[in-house]
Amino acid sequence: MVGIIASPDTHQKLRILSADAQYDLACACSSNKDEHRKRNSKGNWVYPITLPNGGKSILFKTLISNVCSNDCKYCPLREQMDIRRCSLRPDETAKVFLDYYNRRKVYGLFLSSGVLGSADATMDRLNSVARLLRKKHGFKGYIHLKIIPGASKAAIEEAVSLASAVSLNIETPGENNLAKLSEKKIYIRDIIEPIKLISRLVGRGSKYEKTKQTTQFIVGAAGESDAEIVKYMYGLYKRLRMNRVYFSAYQKGLGDKSIAGEQAGLERPGDIFMREHRLYQVDFLLRKYGFEESDIILDENGNLSLSTDPKEAWAARHPEFFPVNINRASQFSLLRVPGLGPVTVNRILQQRKKSHLNHIEDIGKVGIRLQKAKKFLTY
Repeated sequence: MVGIIASPDTHQKLRILSADAQYDLACACSSNKDEHRKRNSKGNWVYPITLPNGGKSILFKTLISNVCSNDCKYCPLREQMDIRRCSLRPDETAKVFLDYYNRRKVYGLFLSSGVLGSADATMDRLNSVARLLRKKHGFKGYIHLKIIPGASKAAIEEAVSLASAVSLNIETPGENNLAKLSEKKIYIRDIIEPIKLISRLVGRGSKYEKTKQTTQFIVGAAGESDAEIVKYMYGLYKRLRMNRVYFSAYQKGLGDKSIAGEQAGLERPGDIFMREHRLYQVDFLLRKYGFEESDIILDENGNLSLSTDPKEAWAARHPEFFPVNINRASQFSLLRVPGLGPVTVNRILQQRKKSHLNHIEDIGKVGIRLQKAKKFLTY
């Protein structure tokens, strides 16, 4: 039996649905600790983000419904689960969001949903909220809409036209892995083809090129290797020009006991979260440091080291590359140095135009990262 709440008011429904939204972490977690989801003083989940001007704010994030006809084994909201079910009407959602926004409590809206009836029926509800905000209330701010797997091209294009960002979770690397988690979803038809469609709709020179596209892997649920995830991640960035890839560590106990669960060998508490963290570090190397898929160091089982930063692992495998001369090396070479990130490298490039760098202290205050870099540099 499914638990049904008798005539809950909007705020009761919102408490339930915003809590259930924690399971979808895309745009809610990253390698930056300041952008991790957290609970506020009232016990609600909040989703800090960094604004384009460098400031901080919070996203208003909720499901429009936690009713779901899908069978995803990793998901606590799948149709087989006995949980409290409820839905928000589009006008309710828009009204509550605007109340928070007008009081300057939030920066924008992140809206997702369980599959309520069909993919297109659910997309119509999601799009209706954005339509109300954009066309009735004149809201010009940030809206992130989730795309429901299996949605029609028309529903997807409408979402792209209304949103600042859209995301369809890739969930796993490959159809064989998805088959372990769902008997209803067809990987190519319901996930990959829609992701490709979105990429075309938001591509350079397109009508909607300002709309961002993100996706998310559920890490560990299908027993996949890191090598599989890295291969797909690299393809998403290189071929489909994805803006961001996110990772959500699958936690045993939330889903069906029959699924594979965590990567073999992740036995200590916290290992699965360290695996998630390492994947975020790899993501950063691919997006910001000029690393290629082949640069990522994996063990004999195709997995990342839990004890070693992937950039340090590359440096240890390539001693011939070091030391790097801080006064002559290219930006590419400096970005290969453990401890040096894009901001520090840009500072080096600017400072050495003015004067010769003789010590690590010439770069700035020497913290843990610059101490790490010291042994890889010459002057």
